[in-house]
Amino acid sequence: MSFLTLTNVSKFYGDTQAVSSFNLSVEKGEFISLLGPSGCGKTTTLQMIAGFESVSGGRIELDGRDITHAKPNTRGLGIVFQTYALFPHMTVEQNVAFGLEMRKIPAAERRDKVAQALALVHLEKHGKRYPREMSGGQRQRVALARALVIQPPVLLLDEPLSNLDAKLREEMQFELRDIQRKVGTTTIMVTHDQSEAMSISDRVVVMEAGHVTQVDRPLSVYEHPANRFISTFVGKANLLEGSVLRQAGDHADIDAGGMTLTLEAVDSGLRSGAQVLLGLRPEKIKCVAAGKGRCDGQVSQRFFLGSQWMYSIVTPLGELTVLIANDGADMLEPGQSVGIDWNDHNLRLVSANRTTAATAISAAEVA
Repeated sequence: MSFLTLTNVSKFYGDTQAVSSFNLSVEKGEFISLLGPSGCGKTTTLQMIAGFESVSGGRIELDGRDITHAKPNTRGLGIVFQTYALFPHMTVEQNVAFGLEMRKIPAAERRDKVAQALALVHLEKHGKRYPREMSGGQRQRVALARALVIQPPVLLLDEPLSNLDAKLREEMQFELRDIQRKVGTTTIMVTHDQSEAMSISDRVVVMEAGHVTQVDRPLSVYEHPANRFISTFVGKANLLEGSVLRQAGDHADIDAGGMTLTLEAVDSGLRSGAQVLLGLRPEKIKCVAAGKGRCDGQVSQRFFLGSQWMYSIVTPLGELTVLIANDGADMLEPGQSVGIDWNDHNLRLVSANRTTAATAISAAEVA
């Protein structure tokens, strides 16, 4: 039995539906990220789990108990807000101890638990400080310690790292995951940062316009996106329109821009003439000498990203984005002719019209 289950959970604000038929089963100890753009309903979903927002329809169960309409303070969940919400007039120790005091934990036991929680987040020497005397990363750890000290069945994180600078944010991602693994608390995090969700989650729930569009392991979401939106929201993707020439077994030949491309590992549902949308990740493309690849192209733009160069290359397939590792080799110059190549298994089927060969992909897919 799943530890936390959301069944057809919906949320309406008047006539506006913010979350539609949200379904998710979470195992005990899992780290789940709700990922999506602003306004997709991910924070609203988290708040319904916490009890801060009422549920318009559906059911939420925690360890076999129906908590759909339970008050927030009876759910016993740990929450870390985007702003951390620390009490400025309390020391670090007092902030962490607050939840224990509300539960009337004896003073001696309370001191021990606070000390353990601060040690867990490496702040054992900062207990007497006030939040204003600490850095953003330290305040984030205090908020995490305050949420964990009550030993919640589920830890809810509402974009907990969004206020940190890029370097500290990356460091805290892995520290957060390490802490979660040590304590084993079931965790649900809201984020719009794809790299954050991919790097530390067991599974990712991708949301769009109030709907769940894919639930899967991070690698599967990236390598096998369920639709056009996910292929471009989770990482970068070159999208290629084409039509099926023929299919033999699990391979299909696709006409795209006058070129014949081989698509591997597809099911037998593709008909000759069917319109398809293919995805090719920029880092899966190789630049070779002109005349040596599948086709030639011309570099139109380049951007230095530190560890990588990003190029825009005009080809018969359209303008492709290509990411090349900064390994010290000579960079490509705008106007330079290059060959473009890739391995067939890196070309993905994003969507297809399987019903009739004469009908093009829907406007929603190619827009």
